[in-house]
Amino acid sequence: MSKGERLEKLIKESPYKNVSRFSKASGVPYTTIKSFIERDLNKAAIDSVVKIAKTLNVSVEYLIEEEIPLKQEASSSDYPYLPVHVAAGLPEMIDPVSEDDVETISIPDAIMGKWAGRDDIFLMRVNGESMNKIIPNDSLIAVKKIDINNLQNGDIVVYSNHYEYSVKRFYKFDDRLVFKPSSTDIRFSDNNVPFDSYHNLKIHGKVVLYIVNLD
Repeated sequence: MSKGERLEKLIKESPYKNVSRFSKASGVPYTTIKSFIERDLNKAAIDSVVKIAKTLNVSVEYLIEEEIPLKQEASSSDYPYLPVHVAAGLPEMIDPVSEDDVETISIPDAIMGKWAGRDDIFLMRVNGESMNKIIPNDSLIAVKKIDINNLQNGDIVVYSNHYEYSVKRFYKFDDRLVFKPSSTDIRFSDNNVPFDSYHNLKIHGKVVLYIVNLD
């Protein structure tokens, strides 16, 4: 829509309905307004544009901008969602999750940021207080699939030992893996996994983002 067409449409949709009545209300001559419409407000006197904008109850910028962009709907992406609560506390027994159990959740891209639309991301929900300095109870967590060799000490991971799942900070030492809580509750302690029993342990991914409901 051109600037002239926009002005004509605004006048028709206003209480004045036509240029003649609008001219009287705004104090801008009829011929001047018609000229603005026909010439797309080119070389329009600013004082006349101000009067027109004020009468139409719009900004001057709205009248003189070349194009008014349409409001775009916020984009979202779908991610696999595991309908289980991973423990942020003592490791929690979870039944094996099959492909048939996996659901889909849609999250706005603006929330996911640089992780938006990634096919190596899945989501779960945490239950417990062992990570409450960082991740509040009942937060939704975005987990990026990652090989254990690519993890750094201090990364937050979702892991399982047999079917006992938990979320903790990860540390790798010469003889063991250590999963540390980060909690205001001092009753939570480290989970040490010696290398000789490491074969039962699985790192499901690194927590890259969490979403918390404050209500």
